[in-house]
Parts: sequence; C-alpha cells; structure tokens
Amino acid sequence: MSRRTFLTAAAALGLLPAGGRAFAEEGLLSFENARPFSFELLAEHARRMAMQPYIPPRPRDPEVLDQIDFDAHWKIKYRPEATLKVADGEAPVRLFHLGRYFQLPVGIHVVDGGESRELRYDPAVFDMPADSPARKLPKDIGYAGLRVMAPDQKNDWLAFLGAAYFRSSGELDQFGLSARALAIDVAMPTPEEFPRFTDYFLERSATPGHELVITCLIDSPRMTGVFRMDVGKHGPVVMDIDSRFFARDDIARLGLAPLTSMFWFSETDRPDRVDWRPEIHDSDGLAIHSGGNERIWRPLNNPSVVRTSSFSDKNPKGFGLLQRDRAFSNYEDDGVFYEKRPSVWIEPKGDWGQGEVQLVEIPTDDEIHDNIVAYWLSEKPVKKGDEIPLSYRLTWARDEPHPSEVSAVTATRIGRGGIAGQPRPKGVVKFAVDFDGGFVARLDRETEGVEAVVSTSRGELSNIDCYSVKVGTAWRMTFDLKAEDADPVDLRAYLKRGDQTLTETWLYQFLSDPDSAA
Repeated sequence: MSRRTFLTAAAALGLLPAGGRAFAEEGLLSFENARPFSFELLAEHARRMAMQPYIPPRPRDPEVLDQIDFDAHWKIKYRPEATLKVADGEAPVRLFHLGRYFQLPVGIHVVDGGESRELRYDPAVFDMPADSPARKLPKDIGYAGLRVMAPDQKNDWLAFLGAAYFRSSGELDQFGLSARALAIDVAMPTPEEFPRFTDYFLERSATPGHELVITCLIDSPRMTGVFRMDVGKHGPVVMDIDSRFFARDDIARLGLAPLTSMFWFSETDRPDRVDWRPEIHDSDGLAIHSGGNERIWRPLNNPSVVRTSSFSDKNPKGFGLLQRDRAFSNYEDDGVFYEKRPSVWIEPKGDWGQGEVQLVEIPTDDEIHDNIVAYWLSEKPVKKGDEIPLSYRLTWARDEPHPSEVSAVTATRIGRGGIAGQPRPKGVVKFAVDFDGGFVARLDRETEGVEAVVSTSRGELSNIDCYSVKVGTAWRMTFDLKAEDADPVDLRAYLKRGDQTLTETWLYQFLSDPDSAA
C-alpha cells in the first residue's frame, strides 16, 4: 500500500482507550494472566525480534473486515460502561473495532505493579447494529486501536489507530496533524515502509502533571523498537518520549520524530477558485530553532511534484509544524475549524549530533490527503544491527512552547511585481512578508535604521523595502524577484537594525511559472 493510499484511507477515522482491574472484577472486561513488564524487558524483546526474519502479519477474515467500511465502522459504538479506567479515571480509555482500513489487531495491556495483563477481545463491549458485518467475525478477533478520553468521557484527546501514527486534539481540542514513531524511506524511489504499533501497554504516570504512560512495541520489515510516551494534558498536551529502535536491515532514509500534516493552499500563493474557503491547511509552516540559536520560519507549499528540502544542523533546539494563522475569517470553516488545529513542537533531549531537518511536500488537490512530512535525519547511516536511542518532548499546543524575542513571521503574500501605476514587468513577482511580536512590536513607527536583508539562490532582486504597518505593531518587508525559468528559487530574508537581528529568518522556496507571469 502506498503512503498516499494509506493516509487517504485513515484520514476520516479516530482512536480509543484502555482500562483497569475494577472492570475485570465486575465482569465487563477480562484479562490474560499477568506477566513481568518494564521498558527494558520490552526493549530486549524488540532487540531479539530484530535478529529474526520479519513475518508479515495477515488479517483474519479479510472478506468480512472489508465489508466494515467507514459507514459500517462508524455505527459500531464502544459501550461507555466498558471504559478502561487508567490512573483512577483521569485517563479513561476506549477501544476501536477492526474494519476495512484497520484489519490488523493490536494487543492492549494494562500495567500495574511491574506486571502487565492483556485485555481479551469481547464483542459484547461494542454496541453493533443487528445487520453489522462485525457480527460475523470470530469472538477473539481483537481490537484495532485506542483513544484516551477526557475525565468526563465526553471527548477524546489522544488517539491511536493504524500503523505507528497517533494524534492529539491539543490545547484547542481540535484534531489535526499526526505524529509518528518513525518514518522509513519517505519520498524515496522505493515504496515507503510503515512500521506499526503491535502492542500498547498502559499505566499510571509517576510524573507530576502527567496522567498516563503508553509504551508501544514496534515492528516492520526493517525495524523493531519500543516507544514510550509519558503523557499529560493541562492546556497543552505534553509527551515525554523515550524510544529505542533496532534495525533489521540497512535503511536509506530513517526519519526520526516525524510529523505528518496537510497543506492545500493559503493566502501565500492561492490558485484561482479551487475552493470557496480562503485557506485550507492543518499547518502553515515549518519552524526550526537551530543549534546555533537561529530561528527559522519556512512557509509550506503545495508543489506540482514531490519536493524534499533539507536544513542542516547540529544538536537542534527544536522544530515543528505550526498553525500560526488563528483567525476563523481566514478559513470560514465551521465544520472542521482549521484555526484550532494544534501546532506540534519537537524538543530534543540529549545530543542528536549532526544531521538535518527534512521537509517533504507532496502535491495534493484536496484536503483529505496528508501531504506534508517533517522529521530529523541523522548524518549517520542506519545499518543492519544498529541500535538507535532517541528522547524528546512533544508538545501539542496553540503556539510554539518556547517563543523567542525575535519577531515571528505572521504572513507571506505573493503578487505581481513592479510599481503601481507603472507598466508591470514580465516575469517579476512581488513578495510581502509581515513580522510581528518581539522586537519589531516595540519599535516606534519612526524608528530609523531597520533594514531588510534578502538573498536568493538565483534570479534578480529589486525594490527591497521594509516599514512599519500603519495598523497594529507589525513590520512589513517587500521585494521583487525576477526568475527566468520554472526551476525552484530559494529565498532567505530577515530584518535587522545595526548588528541586532530583529526577526526570524524567513526561508521560502518559490516555484515560479514564467508562462503565467504578467
């Protein structure tokens, strides 16, 4: 299955929870016998798995599962009284049923006192229509995934369903982009490999302010591993992640701490009349806090072909896919609320060494396709037998969790180049980039000495200017670019005053189209 096919199938569905001993005693849920459990024991198990040939899992009764399409799956409801109460009900968990798009069962285990017990599948925990195809399945078919509910159980805020993906509704309680345990060979000539969480181990967190620890066993043709998430939700959702991966074979491109999002179009370079809404995206830019303390903002594109951009760094302080535009009027969507989609920030722990943040942008013609991937790629190649430890903090919030004093990019717009009232030069486009907050917001409108520093990989720059916007506290940078052909142009710009850098570094890959230039 291709990456695009998998993501399209998964886009519309959600995730579920897990429970505790009380329900087993009451007879609503039943568990297997207890087994010793720890992160180290599971990691050792994953290490041994990596030494063995990969055995592809096969779904049971695929003909029946294929009948459980989106509509049939939606009608299968988990019974609230069977909710697993982890952490004394602070993190109640419910489970997903298998279906057409999620045919491989996962193990659900509850951990207590250094022991784990696997939850047995029971169709009685689901409320199914009388004509549901799910009634034809074996009584031990298994569960598809889980979701963590709010204490009042009215909404979920964390979900796992399919491969090694997971999502959170974040600080604004609206699901959007996804995170993954790892990404293998994204945008390579060979098909992408999708590792999957085969088992989930749920336990109370011992970290103050956190409720739940979810430890996952990972398996795939070329990688195994263990992925531990210590999770808390108090406003933003914070996950402290410790992972250990074991390579079954060489891997050309191993994406660590990957994020997957959707960007169709925005105010930056909007195509004509593709949709009635002004903008449609889960994220509008990639932010990087480099190891050298530079703040970078790269607006996202929807290119005509797959494009991979690399940002070299050593020991990055953080990176993430952010949704900065929070105005409802810029989306006008009262169904899925793009202005509430979470920003997700990766904060490395320990020494990540030399490598690069990679951004992959894939063409899309609709909002149902996740077409943006960002991850860390170490300069060290992955060889068979390698062990790769990785720790970081993952934050799902309204804004980047560690704002800087430098001003942030708040808008990028592109239009016809030249000067109003004069003949417009052919093949010239104008860029207008707004910065706000931080240093520029403190400047007087008459402040002198503010300078726009702009560079380009090719083409000619002209009409470079910057000034305070008359409404609000933003400063605007404008410039023209003439590019002779359709090859990508890499642009770099920021504002400074004397020796002081005032703003983030704005990076942009302009995909010119000289045939349509006015």
